[in-house]
Amino acid sequence: MKNYSLSKGIRAMAYSFILGVSLLSSSISANNILDYSTVQQQPSKITGTITDGVGPLPGVTIAVKGKSLTAISDYNGEYLIAANPSDVLVFSFMGFKTVEIRISLQKIVNVELKEDATALQEVKINAGYYSVKESERTGSIARITADDIEKQPVTNVLATMQGRMAGVNITQTTGVPGGGFEIQIRGQNSIRTDGNAPLYIIDGVPYSTQNLGNDIISGSILPAPGISPLNSINPSDIESIEILKDADATSIYGSRGANGVVLLTTKKGKLGKTAFSINTYSGTAKVTRTLDLMNTAQYLSMREKAFANDGIIQYPSWAYDVNGTWDKNRYTDWQKELIGGTAYTRSIDAAISGGNNTTQFIIRASNFNQTTVFPGDFAYGKTALHFNINHISDNDKFNVSLSGNYSADKNNILGTDLTLEASQLAPNAPALYDDKGELNWENSTWKNPLRLLESKYLAKTNTLVAGSTIGYNIAPSLEFKTTLGYTNTHLDESKTVPSTIYNPAYGLDSSISSFYTNKSGQQSWNVEPQLSWHESFGFGTIKTLAGATIQESASESLGLNASGFSSNSLITNSAAAANVQVLNNTNGLYRYSAIFGRINYSLNDKYFLNITGRRDGSSRFGPDNRFANFGAVGAAWLFARENLITEKYSCISFGKLRGSYGSTGSDQIGDYQFMNTYISSGGSYQGIVGLEPARLYNPDFSWETNKKLEMALELGLLKDRIFITTAHYRNKSSNQLVGIPLPGTTGFPSIQSNLNATVENTGWEFELRTVNFQKKEFRWSTSLNFSVAKNKLLAFPNLAGSTYASQYVIGEPLDIHLVYHFTGINPETGIYQFEDYNDDGTLTPLEDRQRKVSTNPDYFGGLNNSLSYKNWQLDFLFQFVKQLGFNYNGSGVVPGAGNNQPVSNLNSWQPGQTNGVQLYTAGFNDEAVNAYYSYYSYSDAAFSDASFIRLKNLSLSYTLPQSWLNVASCRLYLQGQNLFTITRFNGADPENQSFGKLPPLRVMTMGIQLNF
Repeated sequence: MKNYSLSKGIRAMAYSFILGVSLLSSSISANNILDYSTVQQQPSKITGTITDGVGPLPGVTIAVKGKSLTAISDYNGEYLIAANPSDVLVFSFMGFKTVEIRISLQKIVNVELKEDATALQEVKINAGYYSVKESERTGSIARITADDIEKQPVTNVLATMQGRMAGVNITQTTGVPGGGFEIQIRGQNSIRTDGNAPLYIIDGVPYSTQNLGNDIISGSILPAPGISPLNSINPSDIESIEILKDADATSIYGSRGANGVVLLTTKKGKLGKTAFSINTYSGTAKVTRTLDLMNTAQYLSMREKAFANDGIIQYPSWAYDVNGTWDKNRYTDWQKELIGGTAYTRSIDAAISGGNNTTQFIIRASNFNQTTVFPGDFAYGKTALHFNINHISDNDKFNVSLSGNYSADKNNILGTDLTLEASQLAPNAPALYDDKGELNWENSTWKNPLRLLESKYLAKTNTLVAGSTIGYNIAPSLEFKTTLGYTNTHLDESKTVPSTIYNPAYGLDSSISSFYTNKSGQQSWNVEPQLSWHESFGFGTIKTLAGATIQESASESLGLNASGFSSNSLITNSAAAANVQVLNNTNGLYRYSAIFGRINYSLNDKYFLNITGRRDGSSRFGPDNRFANFGAVGAAWLFARENLITEKYSCISFGKLRGSYGSTGSDQIGDYQFMNTYISSGGSYQGIVGLEPARLYNPDFSWETNKKLEMALELGLLKDRIFITTAHYRNKSSNQLVGIPLPGTTGFPSIQSNLNATVENTGWEFELRTVNFQKKEFRWSTSLNFSVAKNKLLAFPNLAGSTYASQYVIGEPLDIHLVYHFTGINPETGIYQFEDYNDDGTLTPLEDRQRKVSTNPDYFGGLNNSLSYKNWQLDFLFQFVKQLGFNYNGSGVVPGAGNNQPVSNLNSWQPGQTNGVQLYTAGFNDEAVNAYYSYYSYSDAAFSDASFIRLKNLSLSYTLPQSWLNVASCRLYLQGQNLFTITRFNGADPENQSFGKLPPLRVMTMGIQLNF
């Protein structure tokens, strides 16, 4: 793995920082000269404090009407601006009514701003290549801001969105620190599970979320999707997150927007005096839910009955739990011992920001650390640096923005998740340590679970995202700008498997120790020149945008497995190994180019038409199929501005009908898929390692296509104190990029090609925002989002004759499971039984696995409340999901086997009984074992209700009165995540469901925020 690219990236970030400081210095010098000339005119210095009736309002814009002089209130709500007695000051702030005050002879002007819910419709939101007023957007865009993000003690930006956005379903796959999340924006479009990732953009720079880790190394501790690259993005650096969902919003990104677009905007410097802030919190985390397992008496009763059912009178020598080898009076709660620990979390971040009329800056640094709930000294840590500098020339023609985010992650944890051991160990298993304090192997009668602590996993990730935007106003209505971006991610991961994980009685030494290592990296750069023009005419306003994209991404990876060491102290040195095997050695290059355009027309500020188009080119297709065209049209009608509504229906404060239709595409198939490729055969002939073909040449396949249609109604009542949004969408994805199965005689299992299959996603999205109370001292607002999503396979040519016949059904969701229908327990034999669909007396997979089970959520959403009373603020979010999921029955543990089981398994079969679990067996009853195999692997009994309501987030804060502090504002807060869950799920956690994975953790933190 080459390291020069990362160094180059750090140097680029340093150069950007130095350039920004130079701009800042020159700007300050120029500003001093400007101030001097202004003094000669002897304007008055106007000061004051801005409040909302409860406390100070920082960030309020104070402008001198008709002039370019502006100021920003600081964290104490105070401001300073120079103006003449005849001037008028304009005070404006998002969500509040604008106030104008003539100065006259006043020197101190204090202002109390009043909330204005309708003003929220005038807020500009990020739509990617342009910004648009909330009221005028024609596309579907969901948004959360720093106010929502900062209330959550999380390390991954995806966690901040859970339950807060309609149409966005996010699942946490593990509670292990550094683990990943799965996200779906309006369902699954591609048959391939790895072809549904959205596009991520950070300050205009594309950010790859490809897992650079090796599943062989990380899979036993970090389940799919493995290491999340989004862990490298510090949530406290984010100003807002926008999700682009429909065709109108995403088609301008062409093929990259097929599965939605996630726009991350980082914090920028603000006009005003230099300010310093520090925010720190610490807390604890524990597992949210565990299984209700048997105690020793219950467990032994089950085991003894299992042997009796099998006709075994003399317990086998290996049945240590029941034959007297282990203490029958001993009890250990293994879930408490192995995953019941307390993880400690700590975070601190500091920022300095400020600027004048021409230059603003911000520098933020943060550090986060979290231990694990497992035994042992393990921890995850992250250090991040963010900066941004914005500069605009005195004549307002030239502007430049420089930003950078650098993070260094270190995840030092055990190599194997102990959750499976914790849920299956017999409750009377031996003690972990012997009298000497060493691992207890109890005369080689068990595998001590703490042996797994000897195997360690270490991942170090360094990530740099740097970007710059340079713009020039050629004319008042014509602007040219160019966005430059560079990203560099480097991962160094390893796993040690020393001989000490084995029982010393085996006499194994370091010659059987293993070391796995993977070094991978990805570098990307992009250039996007853009030209925008706008003009107002008598018949309306036209806004146009034209641009181009050039992007190149290079990746490389080298994985090794070393074994046979002379000493375990040398286990991390591959050169000291007797055997070294290459796991993978890959290099990839991806090139992408595009041109795009947008035309927006508005008439009378009531009718809006938006047309976007893009022509994409990708190196992932053959020469004749590399380019494709995508586009969309969106329209909106602000019917509440019609005279009929304003005159007769004054209760309607806002009303909009909008719709869109268009197409996007996808090239998410990996590099070089159309080419003849070869891999190392692994064997040698006459000392030369040969090559063997790995893929057939097929230059004819092309882009997946996703056609999207949406209609929506937005309605505001009683000055927007009640605001409702209802949207219906239908997305059809066709020309699926999959591996087409080939006959075995070809020597290849499949060939990459387009399958004329069509996948449809339809759904309804509802959003409700209400201002319940809005008094001077008490305020209460509520927001609800509710999504109903349906996925369906519309067409699949020759499905019955393909290898996908047992996986998909036309007219059913892609996540369908074709399984046996469990009909209960045979009351005479006590064995599980299933429906014989073809009545042939034999249970066969193809004919009898006809029951259809879908784990796609029926609906999901969130309910958020925000209450404030004087200096107190309380926010809490409930997340809810209605779904089926994999339950404990799919764990693979036969009732009666030598593994602990849920208390519910005590309801075992008695003659004549048809419910509960089948008769216990210790493994000697082949009929019972085979029936259980069908039961847990291929029947609908392994699925049950996994719906849940979870108190996802709670934040309580108190801001100290200003009279208590002279120079700073102080906020004390208490925050919680995953606090409690209401569910009937037959398993540990209804969110990640899979048996043997650590559930999400319940986090409680206390912190303090100071602003100077």
